[in-house]
Amino acid sequence: MKKKNKGNKIPKWAWLLISFAAAMLLWYLLSLNPKTARSFPNVVVTLGSIKTMIERGVLWTDISSSLISVVAGFMIGFALSLPVAILMAWYVPVRNIIEPWIQFIRNIPPLAYVPLVVISAGVGRKPQIIVITIATFLIMTVTIYQGVINVDETLIKAARVLGATDKDIFLKVIAPATLPFIITAIRLGSSTALTTLIAAESTGAVAGLGMRIRSLNNSFESEPMLLYIIIIGIIGMLVEKFVKFLERRFTGWQEKREI
Repeated sequence: MKKKNKGNKIPKWAWLLISFAAAMLLWYLLSLNPKTARSFPNVVVTLGSIKTMIERGVLWTDISSSLISVVAGFMIGFALSLPVAILMAWYVPVRNIIEPWIQFIRNIPPLAYVPLVVISAGVGRKPQIIVITIATFLIMTVTIYQGVINVDETLIKAARVLGATDKDIFLKVIAPATLPFIITAIRLGSSTALTTLIAAESTGAVAGLGMRIRSLNNSFESEPMLLYIIIIGIIGMLVEKFVKFLERRFTGWQEKREI
């Protein structure tokens, strides 16, 4: 008889509270240590900087500016990655031409090509969106491509024997089988968009979470800087929750291993 894990008896919300309490305790201890207190100021002081940034009139502007850039860059990256990944998986000549360039650019940090983007696109929101688009396009293309090439060849051959056209095969065989990989690509792409934010907003941005973090770093204001880092993390968690909702909604048929 399989022994039950005692941890399963504790509800998920209780684990969440335990995790949060542990993080708060660690934060408190770091704020007491002279070596880390400057980087991790007291929780109350850090949260109090919300009022400071609101009074400066920049908090909501920074959040909205970053969200616009992230959403726009992600959407364009996804719209481009989907057909490119399918073409790469479906047609060998396309794969042989595009794949080496994707592998090459994928290993270059976005911060490295930001100056080139600024030279060609100028400063402002446009280069931000371009940088985020490039980063998300690369990771999502690779993920979706892997999903398409992993579709069971037997299913495709059976569909062809039954007289299915390429369109039918794509819509009724490949698309459903690749959907879990597309959801994973969305998860990775959204995460990449947020992690690229600081690099993207080094393109002469006048507002944004990444731009403000750099500005606060220059003035050694650790409290609001830590606050902005936390805000980015919270946005990432909310996006992750939304992606999980999509996963449950569209891939509920997929069997998963219970831990």
